[in-house]
Amino acid sequence: MRYLPLTPDDREAMLATIGVQSIDDLFLDVPEAARLDGPVNLPLRATELEVERAFARMAKKNISAGEAAFFVGAGAYKHHVPSSVDHLIQRSEFLTAYTPYQPEISQGTLQTLFEFQTQVARLTGMDVANASMYDGSTACAEAVLMAARVTRRSKAVLSGNLHPHYAAATHTACKYMDIATASQAPVPGALDDMIAAIDEETACVVVQNPDVFGRVHDLAPIAEAAHAKGALLIAVVTEIVSLGLMKSPGEMGADIVVGEGQSIGVGLQFGGPYVGLFACRNDRNFLRNMPGRLAGETVDAAGRRGFVLTLSTREQHIRRDKATSNICTNSGLMALAFTIHMTLLGEKGLRQLATLNHEAACTLADALANVPGVELVTPTFFNEFTVKLPKDAAGVTESLIAKGVLAGVPASRLYPGKGLDNLLIIAATETNTQADIDLFARALKEVL
Repeated sequence: MRYLPLTPDDREAMLATIGVQSIDDLFLDVPEAARLDGPVNLPLRATELEVERAFARMAKKNISAGEAAFFVGAGAYKHHVPSSVDHLIQRSEFLTAYTPYQPEISQGTLQTLFEFQTQVARLTGMDVANASMYDGSTACAEAVLMAARVTRRSKAVLSGNLHPHYAAATHTACKYMDIATASQAPVPGALDDMIAAIDEETACVVVQNPDVFGRVHDLAPIAEAAHAKGALLIAVVTEIVSLGLMKSPGEMGADIVVGEGQSIGVGLQFGGPYVGLFACRNDRNFLRNMPGRLAGETVDAAGRRGFVLTLSTREQHIRRDKATSNICTNSGLMALAFTIHMTLLGEKGLRQLATLNHEAACTLADALANVPGVELVTPTFFNEFTVKLPKDAAGVTESLIAKGVLAGVPASRLYPGKGLDNLLIIAATETNTQADIDLFARALKEVL
């Protein structure tokens, strides 16, 4: 039986209140030709037990990240999240049905957002950060829109080594905003020539570091070239743990830094929810055009420390035509998880975590490079790198699954039809043991 909370008497009372005879009267404005003349062609109802069993059968077709040696990355990474993080965010003070709509009256919510912003600003080397975005890709798109507003220009140059999902989100956001997005061709193991594409109409240059293939770059020359033309540099970071060892984008001249914070405090979770990071320079024009919202520190009338919603340029707070974006809220719970995990780590812990990640990747790269026919494409990397195989990478990864190895992401999955079929993007983190690495190298040798 369907769950019908209303009794026939309830429905009669409701119809009488609004002055109609039957439910059908509510649809009189819909042309008869547009109405269904029978039931929708959907499967019949099932009991709860039957539904659970059906879902269980479907789930068995998947191999979870914990069931095999896991080396998949490309924007979402498997890291250890302390159980204390999950325990704390599930407290009733934090785990609400939705992000609080009135943060101004919740000092606890505002303080955690303020601490989150401080952590993001320090990590990225920027002056100010907002209270988070939906995820890294939408943060990237919003950064390009912001750059267009700040510079009053209408062209964005996107690196070919920017994660294609980030590029796609940016293209979609800019399509109807009269902002042209010029994407370069991917160059695995190097950096495409974005500098040549910068002109006086360019609002911003978008570059990822480490890039989608794992290569680490010096962004300073790109920043210098962009600034010489009056454009902004937007730096994208999909693996935020890398900033525990690498020079921050702010130190290399970035004007806006966006990224994905999933690696800190947030599990893989089948692709979301995640938490987008957004930071920029302390410039009045930048701040007034920043999307989302920003919590600030103040003192009350009695001189006591307090927190307020300092900036909120979103539709819920100001007129729609004045809003900087359609970001209606922040990823509050995920931002809290990020903040708790980062607080537990501290600066020393983050550096140690980053070191473990880099060491695991170096060990894995050395092991795979010794497999006949395998060529390392990325000479510099953090915890992710790309190899060239003598066979189609998609087929190799399928064969490795049967041997208990989730080997990585074939570049052809991200760039279909681009001639990158033999490239495999591989990530290693602190969760990978020496046994995992040995299994991967041994299995790959057998498959090849």
